[in-house]
Amino acid sequence: MEELYTVKLSKVINEFSLETIYLNDLPENIEISCSRINRPGLQMVGFYDHYEPIRLQIIGKVEHLYLESLDPEQRGERLDDFFRSRPIGVIYTTSLPVSDEVVSLAEKYGVPLMRTSKSSSDFMAAIIAFLNVELGPRITRHGVLVEVYGEGILLLGDSGVGKSETAIELLKRGHRLIADDAVEIKRVSATTLVGRAPEIIRHYVELRGIGIVDVRRLFGMGAVKETEKIDLVINLETWQDGKMYDRLGLDEQKTNILGIDVPSIVLPVCPGRNLSVVIEVAAMNNRQKRMGYNTAEEFNKRLMESMGAV
Repeated sequence: MEELYTVKLSKVINEFSLETIYLNDLPENIEISCSRINRPGLQMVGFYDHYEPIRLQIIGKVEHLYLESLDPEQRGERLDDFFRSRPIGVIYTTSLPVSDEVVSLAEKYGVPLMRTSKSSSDFMAAIIAFLNVELGPRITRHGVLVEVYGEGILLLGDSGVGKSETAIELLKRGHRLIADDAVEIKRVSATTLVGRAPEIIRHYVELRGIGIVDVRRLFGMGAVKETEKIDLVINLETWQDGKMYDRLGLDEQKTNILGIDVPSIVLPVCPGRNLSVVIEVAAMNNRQKRMGYNTAEEFNKRLMESMGAV
């Protein structure tokens, strides 16, 4: 069963600078567990099938104007039904006026009531993206996450294989560190994974024989980044004599993380290999593939044409 994550209402309020009209408790004590939101137009006409009060409710101009068009008695009944369902929170957009009647019902049923100056469409897009990140399923993997030429590269491998040393070499070459040793990975959409470092070890790298180093202080702020999308997984392993390693790149490998298949490759590690340069090439090659050009397929096509011509 997938673990349920929550975000405190206080964080939502601070993130979007929401005006708080009424709170039934400290916002630190109110937790949101659903990344979906709802515009309660159907609820305002009395339809509550499949309605989820765990969603934040957004009242925009359409809902507001509809309620204003009703006679006072009918409007009171519709609003009472709505607030009696005790939604986790109600947010008015576009700085719409909030009537005393609405405030009284929010107080009566203990429903947090807030307001934003943003338009409904802009606010909905922003808060959905925010909640997807905050509430997305997540795991922690042992590895290193770096940004190389704009590509998020997750380095995996056994302890001592050289992940941290490779990350330091990449930093010296102008790339950026996101996480060393432990990478917190979140699924923020059906196709996207985002990684970051646990706060306690953020910006630190462990090097055997030296100890813990602070990358931000040694290399500057430009050498670190808070989060990064994971575009490629590179598995580092000690070179094994006799093992067949991919030499053409035709067999595309995938690593499944939280239900998302991420392109991956295996890099054998041995004395004399400059891993940082190889990883730079892998990052550029992966970007090229995403832009629609696959060198391995193009080479294979030319080879087949040449053999056919012979």
